[in-house]
Amino acid sequence: QNAPDVYEQIKRRVREGRWEVNGGMWVEADCNIASGEALIRQFLYGIRFFKDEFSQDNDILWLPDVFGYSAALPQIMQKCGLPYFMTTKISWNEFNKIPYDTFMWEGIDGTKVLTHFIPTRDYSGDTGAAHASHFTTYNGYLKPLQVKGGWKRYQQKHINSEALMAFGYGDGGGGPTKDMLENQRRLAKGIPGCPITKMSTAGDFFKKLEKDVAGNKYLPTWTGELYLEYHRGTYTSMARNKKSNRQSEFMALNTELYALLAEKMAGSAYPQDVIDAQWEIILRNQFHDILPGSSIKEVYDDSKAEYEGVSNVLEELASDALAAVAKHLAAPKGSLIVFNPNGFDSADVVETSLPNEFDNPVLSDGNNVISTQKTEGGMYVFRSTAVPGKGYKTYVLQEGEAAPDQAVTISPECIDTPLLSISLNKKGQFTSIYDKAEKRELLKKGQCGNVLMSYEDKPHNYDAWDVNNYYTEKSWEIGEPSAITVCEAGTVRYGLRIDYPYLDSKIVQVIHVYPDSKRIDIKTEIDWKEKQIFVKALFPFDIHADSATYDIQYGNVIRPTHFNTSWDFARFEVCCHKWLDISEDGYGVSVLNDCKYGCSAHDGVVGISLLKSAVYPNPEADKEKHHFTYSLYPHKGTWKNADTVKEAYRLNNPMRAIEKRDNAGSGPAQYGLVTSNAENVIVEAVKKAQDSDEMIIRLYECYNRRTSACITFGSTVSSVYECDMLEQGSTPVNFKGNTAECLFKPYEIKTLRVTLRD
Repeated sequence: QNAPDVYEQIKRRVREGRWEVNGGMWVEADCNIASGEALIRQFLYGIRFFKDEFSQDNDILWLPDVFGYSAALPQIMQKCGLPYFMTTKISWNEFNKIPYDTFMWEGIDGTKVLTHFIPTRDYSGDTGAAHASHFTTYNGYLKPLQVKGGWKRYQQKHINSEALMAFGYGDGGGGPTKDMLENQRRLAKGIPGCPITKMSTAGDFFKKLEKDVAGNKYLPTWTGELYLEYHRGTYTSMARNKKSNRQSEFMALNTELYALLAEKMAGSAYPQDVIDAQWEIILRNQFHDILPGSSIKEVYDDSKAEYEGVSNVLEELASDALAAVAKHLAAPKGSLIVFNPNGFDSADVVETSLPNEFDNPVLSDGNNVISTQKTEGGMYVFRSTAVPGKGYKTYVLQEGEAAPDQAVTISPECIDTPLLSISLNKKGQFTSIYDKAEKRELLKKGQCGNVLMSYEDKPHNYDAWDVNNYYTEKSWEIGEPSAITVCEAGTVRYGLRIDYPYLDSKIVQVIHVYPDSKRIDIKTEIDWKEKQIFVKALFPFDIHADSATYDIQYGNVIRPTHFNTSWDFARFEVCCHKWLDISEDGYGVSVLNDCKYGCSAHDGVVGISLLKSAVYPNPEADKEKHHFTYSLYPHKGTWKNADTVKEAYRLNNPMRAIEKRDNAGSGPAQYGLVTSNAENVIVEAVKKAQDSDEMIIRLYECYNRRTSACITFGSTVSSVYECDMLEQGSTPVNFKGNTAECLFKPYEIKTLRVTLRD
């Protein structure tokens, strides 16, 4: 758009075979924070673009400069048609050297992809600090010093005689210079003591590598995530940007669902082009220096405007779609339609506005009468009965009687519900969280929970990028509240507000509890003015566990909570998505969040990283207002027994209610578009196919459990096929009526192409 003449020259070079078009993704995306579906869309949109614009297929995931690689990636790569992976960034590891440069990388589901790390570095002989370091570069300078250094550094010479070198002037190997090409002319002829070089494409290199190592019993395998022991601050820097990313990912998925419902039930046109355009903006802002928070101020001025634009467009599309569905339902005018965007039936607290015509509004679903509670802000909350997954349920609004007392007491010192007893000190910290049913205390004796701890945050390099292991040396509690007040009490939800002044900043927390749930929501608002201060919320749980489980894209990983080895110690700060869990046999606690990624778990103390206010490269980083929620979810048994996965979805993607403003139509009063009968098979994405009128369903298994699942659709099915993530391929799936049977391997992601009868 900005330089069409240059773009046409690029296309001409591609046609001439002089420019290699490869890489897989829409951008060189962050792979820690982007969601599983966003990673798939990176490939879907990226590979389609390369094909449409250049008539080129991709076979390499090319990510030289990304800050760690999720263990979900190998499966996503394979199901997007990418058998090869290249990076070099892992060589930046702070403590440990990855022992392989050529290997098979195995993901959480067992999928393996051929991986090659570029080993380029200066030659240093046999001594000196440079030789001891394991650093390599994606910014190669084609000269004998680096050719020889790269070959010396390459660790798999016993199975392979070639290594890849990306060269060029500029960060990331921008463009070859005349002297580099002259060096290549000479190196290709052979220089004594230096490897011979050969010009090639990356694609040709990987194809030959695959052939050369095929069947070699010494080809190693690395299993699990490729954790970068560096740039750990990127899980937290620029919190507003990360929240916008999380929200936009869910908004895009919800809009696709609602638009499909409106098409199926009301005949509305599916806005494919508009939705695609919003996804492209979301994906662009997942670039590995934008989403991680390591860009200049102007980037975040731009991304804020872009996220607001995406939010406005998607909200308008979603509202129009929901109104179209509601108009066609067989329910009286004034009914409340509750939409459940998640892929499972759910009863949950819903917050909405209600008409003012009732003094004590209640809701009826035909079998149950549900009380409501007016909040301090004038909204209403109620706990719904089960609403079908990826669907809706209709409630009639009517005048009712006051609901009975819920046996909850709340004060600045104590919150007592039928399920929990919580004590607080004068700092607003939890001194006790007692589970009445299980008769046990959550917190370590003599220690407090929800301690807001601030740390001096001055990394020795890369301010926005890094959190160093010495950050705990200078710390101060944020714990002198100006007020602790009861702000909400009713039949549905209770709230305690705590106001903290801190230096020039203000922190307000509202602790929400519920009479019928053990979940404790800590809703937080921060007006932040500080710089180079790192803030965490700490919980010292009395849970005996040498590992914790962390939510990642389309699955989860287990990491140690001890520092037995240097590899364990290096993970003093890690990334998770919607939840983490620490459990012993029979009991545990999950910590949920709606937009945070950085966290830690060591010796029973779980920390959620809230803010990191760097001064470089953005001197104004995080100096703004922040709104987020993190939650405690104590449970009997394991996180699987407790349905932690679903509870985290409820926090992140709450149900939505709208008022029916038209007279009764003919549509069903209750409907679910697609659900799974298996608790461990989650329906994530429901959208219209890119190139047909079929419906695309994305599901994943989340317990590492082989499972036969029955997938139920809202109407009779005429065809079901399994395809890859690019929506290609047609493997028939057994179905009958409105159900289909699918066998899931552990952590498997499936994509279905479905046609429903009208």
